[in-house]
Amino acid sequence: MPPAHFPSMRTTIDRYILWELTRGFAIALVLITVFLVLIGVLTEAVRMNLGLMPTLRLIPFVLPSSLAFAVPGTILFTVCLVYGRMGADNEVVAVKAMGVSPLVLLWPAFMLAFLLSIVGVWLNDLAYSWGYLGMQRVVIQSAEEIAYGMLRTQGSYASPRFSIVVKDVDERRLIRPIIHFQPSATGPVCTISAREAELKSNLERNTLVLIMFDCEVDVAGARTVLPGRREQEIPLTLASSKKGADGGEISPAHLPLSQISGETDKQLALIRELEQSLAAESALALVTGELDSLSDAAWKPRRAHLASAKLRLNRLRTEPCRRWAAGFSSLCFVMVGAPLAIWLRNSDVMSTFFRCFCPILLIYYPCFAFGLDQAKAGDVPPYTVWAGNLVLALIGLWLLRRVVKH
Repeated sequence: MPPAHFPSMRTTIDRYILWELTRGFAIALVLITVFLVLIGVLTEAVRMNLGLMPTLRLIPFVLPSSLAFAVPGTILFTVCLVYGRMGADNEVVAVKAMGVSPLVLLWPAFMLAFLLSIVGVWLNDLAYSWGYLGMQRVVIQSAEEIAYGMLRTQGSYASPRFSIVVKDVDERRLIRPIIHFQPSATGPVCTISAREAELKSNLERNTLVLIMFDCEVDVAGARTVLPGRREQEIPLTLASSKKGADGGEISPAHLPLSQISGETDKQLALIRELEQSLAAESALALVTGELDSLSDAAWKPRRAHLASAKLRLNRLRTEPCRRWAAGFSSLCFVMVGAPLAIWLRNSDVMSTFFRCFCPILLIYYPCFAFGLDQAKAGDVPPYTVWAGNLVLALIGLWLLRRVVKH
């Protein structure tokens, strides 16, 4: 009899499968996420020499990225568990014998994976923007503690535009410190040597206060001796060892999706302005005969500025595709994993999972990484990032056809 004559049976099957999927997914997700959060927080804490309180403050900012990584793998593990067991127990054969298509068994997994993909896009957006910037803020605000920790253990502390080397650390006193810092990205490096010094954070002013005694300051070869007690404020963004924390433009990878469109328009306007400026200056030089201004040495910085602006535009255009493609990896994983688990008919969930995940690992991630790198460089369109998803979807459709027919 056709399956349309059994609406109540189909509803029962749908509820049963959806419950099994939801229950297995929830339990596995909690366990995997806790593990990933612990790994992420402890790795950052050890790398940055963070104390207990800053480490605990990292947890909410690490959570979105941990979930974004955990969701695709967890839903793949869950469908391997549920459908592998159903295949091994011949439940799929029994359902087909009653005239019910295997698609009826699979659509709850596809529906759940689609919803999780939407959530995955949001998690990726949250992780790359709010999560990353929140972790950066915690590290910046903990610059004093990090600096003292590294000075005690290593005798030195360095960030891109601030570094300090000491002979010894006596509680809060830095003995014979030598400090190098660069107030601006293009300004000269200031070198300070002192008899002793102390560091204090001022979170209200977002600065690190350097208190020095009997110091000598060297700026571009000009030396000044300053006896007694002196204070120097250094922005916490300079004292942080986080790359990119110099107050410049936020990387496209760390902008929320809601802001990328506006930033793209601004970048297009900037590129047009740079191109028009270069064209006007070139025409003026040709008209006035000042050909020296067209030399390679004079134009190299301008061309580099324009190339940098175009590279940022490519990254802005690629970033939305990256987050949507990464989010929808859950659906693509299920499209491959669910029919393959039925086809394998193996109740050993780990065996089924690895037989599903290994091809995904070898196909999806290389395609995704290749498309992402090429799109950022501007060599291919941004939607090339979806190449890995497309390949998995085609494989999934082929597997689904085999399951339905055989």
